[in-house]
Order: sequence, then C-alpha cells, then structure tokens
Amino acid sequence: MVLNYIWIAFFVIAFVVALVKLIFFGDTMVFTELVNSTFDNAKLGFTLSLGLTGVMTLWLGLMRVGEKGGVIALMSRAISPLFSKLFPDIPKNHPVNGSIVMNLAANMLGLDNAATPLGLKAMTQLQELNPEKEKASNSMIMFLVLNTSGLTIIPISVLVYRAEMGAGNPTDVFLPILLVTFISTLAGIIAVSLYQRINLLNRVILLFLGGVSLFISGVIYAFSRMDAATSGTVSSLVGNFILFAIIVTFIVLAWRKKVNVYDEFIEGAKEGFTVAVKIIPYLVAMLVAIGVFRASGAMDFLISGIEYGFASLGVNTDFVPSLPTAFMKPLSGSGARGMMVEAMDIHGVDSFVGRLSCMFQGATDTTFYIIAVYFGSVGVRHTRHAISAGLIADFAGIIAAIFLGYMFFH
Repeated sequence: MVLNYIWIAFFVIAFVVALVKLIFFGDTMVFTELVNSTFDNAKLGFTLSLGLTGVMTLWLGLMRVGEKGGVIALMSRAISPLFSKLFPDIPKNHPVNGSIVMNLAANMLGLDNAATPLGLKAMTQLQELNPEKEKASNSMIMFLVLNTSGLTIIPISVLVYRAEMGAGNPTDVFLPILLVTFISTLAGIIAVSLYQRINLLNRVILLFLGGVSLFISGVIYAFSRMDAATSGTVSSLVGNFILFAIIVTFIVLAWRKKVNVYDEFIEGAKEGFTVAVKIIPYLVAMLVAIGVFRASGAMDFLISGIEYGFASLGVNTDFVPSLPTAFMKPLSGSGARGMMVEAMDIHGVDSFVGRLSCMFQGATDTTFYIIAVYFGSVGVRHTRHAISAGLIADFAGIIAAIFLGYMFFH
C-alpha cells in the first residue's frame, strides 16, 4: 500500500512541477524530457535486470549450498544464548525460539526466500503466546526490530548491482555495510530494551554485544588512522578475503555432510535465474517513476533544499545526493533499490555518492513493509513502540553510513 502511494506521488509531483515550469518559466521541453525519461529508464531497468541473471544465479546457487551444508543451523546455535535473554517472555524450550533464530540467521546470509517463511512462522507462534491478540507483545516487537534493522553478513543484492553496473571492485562496500548494519541493529536492540526495561548489563548480553561492539570499534579506529586510498585498499582486501572464505566454508561444510554440492548449486542457480527475471517489472516501474521525478526537476529541488540546509550549518554536503536512497529504504525496498541504481547511473558506480547509496541500501531493511506484513499476518493492529524503535535503528544506520562513507571513500 505504501509503495502504491509513493509510486503515484512520483508521477503526480512530476506532472505538477513540470506544469509550473511550463507556465511560469516557459520551459517548452519539460514534457518532452518527461516522456523521454520513461523510455530511457524502462530500457535501463530491463537491461540491468537481464544483466543481473549471471551474478544472481551464482550467488543463490552458493547460498543453497551453504543452506544445505548446515550454515543456518550453526549460526542458530551460536546466537541462541543471546536471543534467549532478549526474549525473556518466551518459555525456554518453546519452538518459536528455533524459528526466530533460524529467521535471523537466514537474514544474515541474505537468504530472503528462506527468511520470510521462517519469520511468518515465528510470528504465528509468538501470537499463540500473546495474551492480547490485537496488541503487539514485547517479544513480537523485539523480533520485528531485529528484522527491520537489517543485520546482514552478505549483502548479495548490493554486490550484484555493483558488479552489473561495472564497478571496478564490486565488493569494496562489503566491510562498510557490515559495520553499518551492526550499528543499526545494536541501536534497535538498545531502543527496544529501553522501552521494555530489558537489562542489557546481563552477563550473556554483555559478552555478545559488548565483545562484538569492541571489535567493531577497533576496526573503525584502525580504519580512521588510514587515508582514504589505504582504507579502500585494505577494506577491499579484507572484504574479498571474507567473502571467498565464506564461499569455501559453504562448500566444505556441505561436502562434510555428504551433500551433492554441484546438484544443490544448480538448484539454487535455477532459482537465481527466476528471481532475476521476476525483478524486471518491479525495477522498471520504480526506475521510470524516479526518472520522471528527476526529469521534472522535483528531485533537484528536493536535493538543493537539503543541501542548502546542511551548507548553512557549515557541513560538507557531498553526501546529500545519496540521501533519497536513505529516505526511501524504510518505506520500500524496491524504491530504495531504484534510488540506489539511479544514483550509481547518474553519479557513477564508483563515485562517493554511488558507494554511499549502496551503504544506505545495505544498512537496514524496509521498516514499514516488514511491520505491515508480519503484524498483518497475525492480525495485530496496535503496534505499540515497534515503529519508533525501528525508525531509531534506521536513523542510526543512516548516520553510521555517512560517517563510515567519509572514512572509507571520501
């Protein structure tokens, strides 16, 4: 529903702005530019979607191998002690614990097709424990915010789009995204814990979150001591090493479990081809809407206003053109993806704006969409503090992305 309103708004605003430019400024070419943009962006969306097929096929094939090799199960066992403390209202041996951990583990690996059914199953089980069926329980809200904060180890879609659009090193945003998504998730956990009076000084929570936070702080400090060129080189090296190590780990674990690695890769690859084809209408729809919004001058007006506001405060404004992706992400995943693609197309895939847009895209998930789908699936009407906590995580992700973007790429 939100995406429907956004899509309509882009066209209506574009038409009104173009009409103003024609009547008051005599711009006789503005509607020609609007129509041309629809054709150009439809072609870009179709071409880009087809080009995604190869890389999407590769990564979904590898994800299938990892899934069959038991990676999700291993991650579930590793993080289950932490989540037992974050969900104190859930009985210790209740089946929902497994569903929650499996869902979050699948999300971390970018396995959306596995994560969504597991998430909906977890919400159904949480609703069974919920004494007030139309009101979100504390456990539901913590679960939703952990989903919306978007903790992801492998941001497959971002890397795929960068590769397709000709990035010199598609994975150079991998480590920055990993840092940003941890910060947004940590902010979400803290926000919900404050609302629900969960004791974050618990020994298990401190061991998990404190330990990881210290490590992340150390990484950020180390990179802050480097210049942009060095940090970019080191980030690329570390990111590529981690990614390839993950691939090898997937293969070895699957082989140890006597999985037919080749056959499972082929099955996952088939799914990748299907996903790439399915993306076409969604990407075309969003790119055309964003294209007419920009061609009318509305996007430039919005960006100029924001840029003027920051400039008047004495803030460097190089990050401002990437903000539309950040603003769109809580509302629509496909909309934010369209903004990211447009930023890379306009400013360059390896530009500061292009990379920062990718970091915004990979930092968090679509807060309003996830809340609508997950709560809607079980009939919850009163969401309590779910939206505010989710938006706190989103805001933390935006600030962290800007800070780390300057550190790594500016």
